[in-house]
Amino acid sequence: MRFGFMVGILGGLLLAQAGYATIQYRGMLKIVEEEFSCPPMNVVVGLLLGLALCIWAALASPAKFKSIHPDSEENRVVSLPANLDFMIFNHRGKVFPYNAEFKLKK
Repeated sequence: MRFGFMVGILGGLLLAQAGYATIQYRGMLKIVEEEFSCPPMNVVVGLLLGLALCIWAALASPAKFKSIHPDSEENRVVSLPANLDFMIFNHRGKVFPYNAEFKLKK
């Protein structure tokens, strides 16, 4: 996990460097009075490499997945409390007026 995190940091730095290089390139083009058509090839390569490293780090560094099987021992038991007297179910439906016309017809 530590290695994946460092690769992600490196990918982020490469993306930031590519953005900074593009801004500098556009500033240089304004000085020379040329039109911006696309960034230079070294910026595009840095962008693609940084993107690949960030994607790899995002896939490699997460923690262990939890089981989704209902009979798995890793799952915790979720149940309602024994005393249901104090359970309150609030919802936004009480804001709308009750209209009998909208009932389902049998």
